[in-house]
Amino acid sequence: MPELVGAGPLWRCDEIALRPVTSPAEASWVAQTLGELHVPDLRIGRPLRSSDGRWVVGGWVAFRHIEGRPEPRYDDVVSASLRLHKATADLPRPRFLSTRADVFAMADRAAAGMEEAPLDPALGGRLFDVLSGSRKPLGLRAQVVHGDLFGNVLFVGDAAPGIIDFTAFYRPAEWAAAVVVVDALAWGGADDGLPRRWSHLPEWPQAMLHALLFRLAVHALHPHSTQESQRGLERAARQVTAL
Repeated sequence: MPELVGAGPLWRCDEIALRPVTSPAEASWVAQTLGELHVPDLRIGRPLRSSDGRWVVGGWVAFRHIEGRPEPRYDDVVSASLRLHKATADLPRPRFLSTRADVFAMADRAAAGMEEAPLDPALGGRLFDVLSGSRKPLGLRAQVVHGDLFGNVLFVGDAAPGIIDFTAFYRPAEWAAAVVVVDALAWGGADDGLPRRWSHLPEWPQAMLHALLFRLAVHALHPHSTQESQRGLERAARQVTAL
């Protein structure tokens, strides 16, 4: 019998896990990418094809179950992010990124200064406006990155970290690492030294600022945002502006 994993929407059937998808094109890209990706010291839940060769069937995808759960090992998550993005550095930009119009895509474009978005001032928009004045263009190479690794890297014992999905963006690898750090500061209880431990990365203060602007824009656009979660971003902002 299928077993619901946590609060869902992931289901497990023995060694196979299933989850619903909203974009078949994106899900097929993720499945093919993860199926062919090999990253040192990283476990990947390999996607599975249906009997007729499809990656997506009836709005669901399947992949090999990997053991583990998220843990507050944030330096390990950042390190995993950097290893992952060495492996994805030469992937072509996915076509679906050009047509994606969800909250995260809107926030990504707003944070990069590409377009404006209707940001709620009380839920991050005001702080976004204040901090965006210090934004400078990143001189780093854009590539395919996983932009939502916080809470999505699995740990079990001494095994390598594991991932089962890929939320694609076309931004520098340092930006993806910075998003992990911002999220950990805002909502993961990370220590104040976390951003400084990765300050050797190129253009780190601006990468952190761009990541913070992205999360502020997501928060100001998302219908489920709250004043409580906003306070976490305010804490992260204090650390970012101190870099």
